[in-house]
Amino acid sequence: MKALVTGASSGIGRDMARYLSNLGYDLILVARDKQKLEELQGELKTNIQLAIMDLSVEKSIKDLYLVTQKENIDVLINCAGFGSLGDYRSTDVFKETDMINVNIRAVHILTKMFLKDFEEKGSGHIINIASVAGLLPGGPLMSTYYATKSYVVSFSSAIYEELRRNKSNVKISVVCPGPVATNFDNVAGVKFSLNQISSKKVAKYAIDMALDKNKFMIIPGFDIKIVAFMSKFLSRKQLLKITYNSQKRKDRK
Repeated sequence: MKALVTGASSGIGRDMARYLSNLGYDLILVARDKQKLEELQGELKTNIQLAIMDLSVEKSIKDLYLVTQKENIDVLINCAGFGSLGDYRSTDVFKETDMINVNIRAVHILTKMFLKDFEEKGSGHIINIASVAGLLPGGPLMSTYYATKSYVVSFSSAIYEELRRNKSNVKISVVCPGPVATNFDNVAGVKFSLNQISSKKVAKYAIDMALDKNKFMIIPGFDIKIVAFMSKFLSRKQLLKITYNSQKRKDRK
């Protein structure tokens, strides 16, 4: 069995790679940071291939597919992603467009390409890493990030229903964690007020639920399940106010 994991140099992606390797999967690991990928490769016991690529560049996304399409991949994990905190009027538009490219465009293109290959061979599983942010109506002070994760949830949900109705053997899952103890905090410039779950726990739970239980919507952590459930009973305006106040408390500045 072989899996391709984007965003594998840190956080959830790295811990998913570790767990999959322990399960016996050969891996193709994708990230920009060559040193971190090589360090991870050195600790894993299965066959590991590295793809040093910047998925904010569309050509790199397409090149990644072209160099891996003959690898007989069984599991695609779209984990690469990042966020940014700040009032939309003052945030960096170029960082935001990079975020859109990584969080949306890379997920969209790789899902499309590998889904077609999986359908041809009659098996395969796609795991898209979103966020509990993708289940909420919007994220004031993290507007672009929340929007990208809403896209991933909506996009994955539609594909799930299409595959189900076609009785396809190809499966898709979307993972919606809450705050996770990863380098995401540093990149986004935030400090979470909610308790954070370890990326190791998220990785194991997500893979077990997706590959063993064939679960579509995966929400790691009891607290976040409660948040997702309670959000159904509040109005959009109420949720936006709550989210704004939550984001404001994260600001390290």
